[in-house]
Amino acid sequence: QVQLVESGGGLVQAGGSLRLSCAASGLTFTWYTMGWFRQAPGKEREFVAARWSSGSRTDYTDSVKGRFTISRDNAKNTVYLQMNSLKPEDTAVYYCAAARSYSSSYNSYAYWGQGTQVTVSS
Repeated sequence: QVQLVESGGGLVQAGGSLRLSCAASGLTFTWYTMGWFRQAPGKEREFVAARWSSGSRTDYTDSVKGRFTISRDNAKNTVYLQMNSLKPEDTAVYYCAAARSYSSSYNSYAYWGQGTQVTVSS
């Protein structure tokens, strides 16, 4: 079965960095757009970033642009989210997801990981 497993979350100080990883299995990784979403307490799920299956096509929500970078290693079936200059507002559960078409809409993503907590303190 398809599994997406996130790792790399934790507690960091404002201004610090984290790199999230998402290891995929049970699917043909190169067929899928990979995305990151996040959800803070009491808030709706928010699109963060996505990367197409081939090439360097990417998309970011405005609040993270210039600070976060999404990348993927097809040989390792893994997608990453490098997060720099973290702010308390970035605190959320971060989810990895896979879609058959390029999209920033959660409805397009068929598979989801269990999430990893990112907490940014001041």
